[in-house]
Amino acid sequence: MSAVATQRGFGGLAYLAFACALGIYFTFAAVQGDYGMFRRVAIDAEAEALRLERDRLAEELAEMQNLTHRLSDEYLDLDLLDQQTRDVLGYMRADEIAIR
Repeated sequence: MSAVATQRGFGGLAYLAFACALGIYFTFAAVQGDYGMFRRVAIDAEAEALRLERDRLAEELAEMQNLTHRLSDEYLDLDLLDQQTRDVLGYMRADEIAIR
């Protein structure tokens, strides 16, 4: 009878070890897996960085649209046109002195 009792005890111990190993695996996967908490925090941080970049690009786009509108045929800003001519083409008037 002692052999039967040992087998039952070993089977229960093996079941308990398997259940603990499974629990540890799922806990590890929940914390550090592909869909775990650490990955979620990294995704949230990346999403916030992308939101900030989106807002910065939206402001830059609005500024470029304003400059484009000011240089259009319907509304021509001569000061902006003069500034762009100087910046892009390097023009200057005869009465100006360039200091570098």
